[in-house]
Amino acid sequence: MTRRQVSKLIHEGEYVAKVDIELIYTDDGWSPYLSLHDARKLDEVRETLRRGDLKAAAQLARVFKLTPVAA
Repeated sequence: MTRRQVSKLIHEGEYVAKVDIELIYTDDGWSPYLSLHDARKLDEVRETLRRGDLKAAAQLARVFKLTPVAA
């Protein structure tokens, strides 16, 4: 079993959160996968962004506001 740290981006509305998680690699066909803790962390960040609770989201991940670029 091998573990690797990666970052996942969660996009909700005008915000994006960069969440650090750990992928677990094994020799079975379902690899790679997340721990239950990391899966819940991703869900919690998504829910906090949907509610607009940026303070709570910022405690779990790095939060960015998207700004449109004028053409």
